[in-house]
Amino acid sequence: MRMKALKKDQVTPERLMQFGFAYAPPLIIGAAASNKVFDLLESEPKTVEQISKETGASERGLRAIMNALVGLELLKKNRQGQYSLTPESAAFLVSNKPGTLAKFFPMNMKRLVPLWLKLDEIVRTGRPPEARNQEAPGTKFFSELVENIIPMSYGSAQALGDHLKLAKAKNEVRVLDLASGSGIWGIALAQKSPHVQVTAVDWSGMIPTTKRITQKFGVNDQFTFVEGDLLKADFGKDFDIATLGHILHSEGEERSRHLLEKTFDALKPGGTIAIAEWLVNDERTEPLPSLMFAVNMLVNTEHGDTFSFSEIKSWLEEAGFKKARKLEAPGPSPLILATKLG
Repeated sequence: MRMKALKKDQVTPERLMQFGFAYAPPLIIGAAASNKVFDLLESEPKTVEQISKETGASERGLRAIMNALVGLELLKKNRQGQYSLTPESAAFLVSNKPGTLAKFFPMNMKRLVPLWLKLDEIVRTGRPPEARNQEAPGTKFFSELVENIIPMSYGSAQALGDHLKLAKAKNEVRVLDLASGSGIWGIALAQKSPHVQVTAVDWSGMIPTTKRITQKFGVNDQFTFVEGDLLKADFGKDFDIATLGHILHSEGEERSRHLLEKTFDALKPGGTIAIAEWLVNDERTEPLPSLMFAVNMLVNTEHGDTFSFSEIKSWLEEAGFKKARKLEAPGPSPLILATKLG
């Protein structure tokens, strides 16, 4: 009995070895997307040889990554050696699909991974080699990033619009989309009703990207644009809704508190603020994706971090908001809503 107990409690290196190769899946997906594997499988199942002939990529290289993608459940393989898409890869890894992530993974390889390779030095200094929350480096980085991460926010933004019953609006609904990036938060709300009018605020270098994407979604006539740093730009007044879609984590605590105060002033009485974030628990012990995202903020920003609902709730209350609450929605974490009472 004691021998069995020892075997049951035996510690093995298997989990650590799995961590040792955890870098592989995103790089494999990125290589497949760059070599048009998912695009070429959209129409019909194909063999490695067929994909090689159409792309010019080596059969050896394609066979290795395509078999790995079968293991990752992003491709299927039949007995004839033909590969086909899964529902997940068909929805999100074909480059011409709305909400595709096909360009995110190659960008991840070129823009995100290189800084992570300097993590040991970043931990020693507490500072990133390049602060991407600053306008000069940030504009170049986010102009490429924001369109590639639309799927992370689109479902949450749609859920927010449904919760606020925007489809039933009979009068103008004014939305303030802060650090708008792709504009997807304002876009999703504008799609709910022609009565929605969005003011998108972002760095001057980001606004052309926002304009292009609003035109792509066909709602550009419902948008106006304000250029500038969030703490310096003139937001205007009397908004019904303000959205902060994944911005507090890069701003850090001090700027986030000031931003919430400024947003409070921009809303009309009865107005709602909606915040999307990678939330951690109060003890900062889970969930794992949000804890790892805090390291991503260490790598990419000067003061960024991930925060708990309790922390953000206290900042909202200090700014004057009431009824801070969570709204379950697709995305990394629930949305946080609060109200400016009259």
